[in-house]
Amino acid sequence: MTDTLPRPTDAELEILVVLWSIGPATVRQVYDVISRRRTAQYSTILKFMQIMAEKGLVVRNQDQRAHIYAPAKPREWTQQQLAGYLLDRAFSGSAKALLVGALSARRASKEELTAMENLLREYRKERK
Repeated sequence: MTDTLPRPTDAELEILVVLWSIGPATVRQVYDVISRRRTAQYSTILKFMQIMAEKGLVVRNQDQRAHIYAPAKPREWTQQQLAGYLLDRAFSGSAKALLVGALSARRASKEELTAMENLLREYRKERK
């Protein structure tokens, strides 16, 4: 597994979010979670997960009759990759513009703002 994986599509990201929240799972388990939120077909989820395994986005344990799928990378790694992509493509590499855009799009809670301030403080310490 390399440090560069293809960027997941929206549908693949939905599956990854499920796997990050419930842990390694069968297609049926992922389908059950997704179908509670929206209309979905088991065969479509299966096909997506097979493609994701081919791409390296998930790893598949074939030791049991029902294959168990797990994310190939942790949530934080994928979020960092997606943020970097968005930063380059939509914000011309400006972290400030990305942050302003994110804060303008959705109101942050007091806890989130405090966490951001703490992260900025830590980041400044590391940069010195």
